[in-house]
Amino acid sequence: MIDMDMTCSGFRARLRAALRRGHARRTAACLLLLALLGTAATATTATAAAAATGAPADLAAARWGERHLDEVSFLTTHNAFTNYEDSRWSSVNQSESVRAQLDGGVRGLSLDTHWYERSTWLCVISFGSDCYPSDVYLCHGGCKTFAGATYALPRQSFHGTMQTVVDFLAAHPQEIVTVFLEDYVSADQLGGSLGRVRGLSDVVFRPDEWGVRQNGWPKAADLVTSGKRLLIFSDRSDREHLGVMYDRSWTVSNYWSLGDLGNDTSCVSRWPDVPLDRQEPGFRRLFTMSHHRNVPTVLTAALDNGAKLRNRIAEQCRPAAGGRAPNFVSVDFHRLSDSSGHTPASIVAELNANP
Repeated sequence: MIDMDMTCSGFRARLRAALRRGHARRTAACLLLLALLGTAATATTATAAAAATGAPADLAAARWGERHLDEVSFLTTHNAFTNYEDSRWSSVNQSESVRAQLDGGVRGLSLDTHWYERSTWLCVISFGSDCYPSDVYLCHGGCKTFAGATYALPRQSFHGTMQTVVDFLAAHPQEIVTVFLEDYVSADQLGGSLGRVRGLSDVVFRPDEWGVRQNGWPKAADLVTSGKRLLIFSDRSDREHLGVMYDRSWTVSNYWSLGDLGNDTSCVSRWPDVPLDRQEPGFRRLFTMSHHRNVPTVLTAALDNGAKLRNRIAEQCRPAAGGRAPNFVSVDFHRLSDSSGHTPASIVAELNANP
């Protein structure tokens, strides 16, 4: 590659020498060469700029095709934060850290947000291992009740986990991620936590600002090209100004449990006033499908996550939703399956291949 600064400096030096000596021919030649090099550099720069501008759109189209967001299915993890790697949980829903889940193909995460008020007492009796500031943390039923069951140490801050999501998106510019919040904090508390996530505003997709209710969901490729590749939903309605959408306004969802024995495979709406096949002019809600039991175990997840999941989608949930595939398939222990050859990841891939 030609170093233009060094080359031009050399030519300028020769040009000045030639002018001093009055060598007209060498002067003209140097001027001509400088002009040619300048034209070539300009053309090269323009070509690179054009490639940089066009490449993301081309890659997005190749990756996502013409499918709109409500025509794509995503593997989703139930209680993604309760895992063996991010903290010392004794009861978990997943085996891997949130980042490992994302690296492994998960594109939907369900998280529980709770407010933890700093406790001097917990700090003292833990001999300094539980001296955390007041903040929004990921807990399961309460942030002070049972260590390992309702919370775990080290405490998992909500903004830290969201930073993990944003960092993943920065490293994978073709991917789209959705976060579902079971929300037990105020809008101000949630906003304060989100405000500390670096780069969040650059990637959050706001369906309200994009006119989704009037125009339908955009193409997934268009989201990728725009950079707006993170959707956040909450079960609280007073935080849409934060870019956190009220799930009951934008999605349909089945009742979350398979029951203690895992035999309730019916697919009924989680919200009686929002049926799974709800029709609205010009707008179709995203369909979140939960498929897990009341109490997660490795054994029951393996039994539930293969042929049973595939059959339930085909025979129960798809018909109940008016013939459409679920957009989010939420499971426990997403890597586990039965011996059928079907896994949650392969089932989602099959849904995307045959929408």
